[in-house]
Amino acid sequence: MQKYFFIALGGSLGAIARYWVGSEVASRLGTKIPYGTFVINMSACVMIGFSLTYLGKRAELNPAWRFLIPTGFVGAYSTFSTYEWETLSSLRTGAFSLAALYASASLILGLLAAWGGAILAEVIS
Repeated sequence: MQKYFFIALGGSLGAIARYWVGSEVASRLGTKIPYGTFVINMSACVMIGFSLTYLGKRAELNPAWRFLIPTGFVGAYSTFSTYEWETLSSLRTGAFSLAALYASASLILGLLAAWGGAILAEVIS
């Protein structure tokens, strides 16, 4: 039962962080291009790469951390479904170049961000 508490706690914090980060980015950069979702997805990739690598190397840590951070927080914070919807919306309006740029940048930079998070965890472990 304890794991569900940590998932719920992390999820509620992740949802709040997602709203806050998305709103802050949108207020600064606008919404014509979904910068907020992009920033959230890239930072979530770093967080998931870092947390799973770090926690995987630290067997002595309480397993609750795995439920709190990667499952709860990052699970609620990341916005892959929103990213897919925004890409589809761009395609539906005929903005094929924007959709291709957004999808490919998210894929490539997201992979690099996850890799960077894993490397950072390796370095400090």
